[in-house]
This record gives sequence, structure tokens and C-alpha cells, in this order.
Amino acid sequence: MGKATAIGPAKLGATVILGCRDKQRGESAQAEIRAASGNEHVDLLLVDLSVQDSVRAMAAEFKKKYDLLDVLINNAAVFKSSRAVTADGLETMFATNHLGPFLLTNLLLERLKTSAPSRILTITAPSTTTLNFDDLQGEKKFSAFEAFGASKACNLLFTYELARRLKGTG
Repeated sequence: MGKATAIGPAKLGATVILGCRDKQRGESAQAEIRAASGNEHVDLLLVDLSVQDSVRAMAAEFKKKYDLLDVLINNAAVFKSSRAVTADGLETMFATNHLGPFLLTNLLLERLKTSAPSRILTITAPSTTTLNFDDLQGEKKFSAFEAFGASKACNLLFTYELARRLKGTG
């Protein structure tokens, strides 16, 4: 989650867990958040949201270390000017911006339910676009802006459906 997003809860005394792809950058962000908030309870878990095995490993590590999850903030965003494919064979922006947070949310959903009242916040962008369900991976035609917008539109649709399914559960 972004530094600016993490500082607020840290200032309130919350334990904040950062999910970062790069250890060095993650440790730097961790130190900055600790300094800005005066809260030493800022932890770091490594995760590459574009790689499903990495997401699964991070979720498993989270479950081993933490009993509660009050708020999950999905704040991933990557923009690639040309089509790139992940180790899982998925278009990078779609994998990172949508599928990774989708998988992580589902893997941590029971922890969120047992921590009720809890919340899931999904940070998106105003650049959402109409989805082409016949070409979500941009294999037929790739436009970086459309791919980014589609990944963020998927975030919105997922969030709306999840809210519907979880209504009244806390």
C-alpha cells in the first residue's frame, strides 16, 4: 500500500503491513512510515502481485503472523507502455492491477470475516474503460491506456460484486 495511505493508520497506532515487491524499496518505505508516524508497528511482507504463487505465499505468511485483519487496502497499480507477459503467462497490468489483488482478497477473506467489523478498500483510477471480455489479455489488440483502464474497471466490478456478497457480514 502506498506510503501516504499507510501513514494515516500508522499515526493512529494501527499495525500496518506493507506488501511490496522490492525488498530495498519496501524497507525504505517502512522506515519512512515509521519515522513519519512514530509507530514502530509497520511490518513488511514481500509480494509480487503479478505472480500468483507470490500472492499465495504472502497470504500464507500473513496468516501465520497475524490473527486479525481489520482493513485490507488494495492499492496496486503498474502501467506498461507495451504489452508484457508475466511468469504466469498473463498480461502484466491485468495481472498486477487486478488479478493479484483479487487473489489476495480472496485468500484473506476468511481472516477479514473473523476480524469483523472489517473493511476492504480498493484504490482505482478515473481511467476505467469499457471491458472487452473477448480480449482481456490484449492478445488481439493492445493499447496500454485501454489495458490499464480495463484492469481498473475489473477492480470496480469485483468490488461491487464483493460488496453485494458480503453485505451484512460486517
